[in-house]
Amino acid sequence: MRLLQVMVPAGKRETVLAVLDEEGIDYVLSDETSGREYTAVVSFPLPTEAVEPVLAELREAGLERDAYTVVLDAETVISRRFEELEERYAEDEDGNGDRIAREELEARAIDMSPRLGAFVTMTVISAVVATAGLLLDSAAVVVGSMVIAPLIGPAMAASVGTVVDDDELFARGVKLQTLGAVLAVASAAVFAAILRYGRVVPFGVEEVFSIAEVRERLAPDVLSLPIALGSGVAGALSLSSGVSTALVGVMIAAALVPPTAVVGIGIAWGRPGTVAGAALLVVVNFVAINFAALATLWYKGYRPESFWRLDEARATTIRRVGVLGVAILLSTAVLGGVTIASYESAQFETAAQEEANALLEGDARVLDVAVTYGGFPFRQPTAVTVTVGHPPGAPPPQIGDALATRLADETTAPFGIGEGATVEVSVRYIPVEESHAGEDPA
Repeated sequence: MRLLQVMVPAGKRETVLAVLDEEGIDYVLSDETSGREYTAVVSFPLPTEAVEPVLAELREAGLERDAYTVVLDAETVISRRFEELEERYAEDEDGNGDRIAREELEARAIDMSPRLGAFVTMTVISAVVATAGLLLDSAAVVVGSMVIAPLIGPAMAASVGTVVDDDELFARGVKLQTLGAVLAVASAAVFAAILRYGRVVPFGVEEVFSIAEVRERLAPDVLSLPIALGSGVAGALSLSSGVSTALVGVMIAAALVPPTAVVGIGIAWGRPGTVAGAALLVVVNFVAINFAALATLWYKGYRPESFWRLDEARATTIRRVGVLGVAILLSTAVLGGVTIASYESAQFETAAQEEANALLEGDARVLDVAVTYGGFPFRQPTAVTVTVGHPPGAPPPQIGDALATRLADETTAPFGIGEGATVEVSVRYIPVEESHAGEDPA
């Protein structure tokens, strides 16, 4: 619920009070003695969903927009008339009764857009912490980077600016999002380069991209899309309902911060092509979050205050939703290709292990199969390393040539490396001595 304080201009007192009486609203009227153009201050509680329509009625009755109006949170109102007012405004005909007023929405969006200095500082810190967490393979540290990322404000500002036809707010949201993405990648790249060339971390190119937290973001699939869309919807709903957006901010950061850090790591290790999937994931997430937030706010019924600006705002919203929608469709096509390629890759790895096991005899067995891929979005197997364990003292089984011959057929599958191309096959042999409980291994 909200407590409104409205400064009543000279000559408008009776009109304003008539509107409040007609709506059945309890109010307190105080004389305004500062000597300005206002003659009174009227204070009255309202259900959250009633703020926008009541303010609209007051303006229709002649209360200018320039009149001083303050909207405050109210904890409790004890009044039979207020309970009746709550029931009346519990849910409007569009089912959007739980939304805050347009003016309050715009004010919250402005407040959530941080000042440039604070935004830059928090973005850099978040990117550095995320990079450290990825290289440490620590999910807890990566989550910590999401908590401090100031990314929900710019995304919501751009969407709110569109639906209420505030070009300045929209431009600020877009600029901050663009700056945040570039700054996060640059910060991650610089920090990762310092760690690499300062020999703080002993990772080579192959080792760094085999880290689990890094590897899982190199080839995003279509399941990444609903995460970003859900983040945008949740952000818009939390903003328009007037509830805390802190946890939703973490959800949005979860979709944006780790992949930007992976892109920075790829640049620092001189392999930008390897992190093309992470870069695509960043773009898809930014687009999907803005698309979902914009569509949700429009569905909730937010429009410009002026009727004459409604058509312009509708055309602008449709145009921006269309552009974002096309971008999502194109990105989804690529993500679909990545998903199919991942399925093919899993099949190829399974086939490599089965073929290697089929060639082994006796107590020798496959310990591990590692496949190296190249290309994006359709990852292609370029090398296979099979680790084989064999009894000590026995000659290692020579399966390299036979395995390469058998795997040649697997590479001609869809999204494989193509007819006539080869996969480099390496076999590592490790003596393995088994012992059983209760037996002397000697």
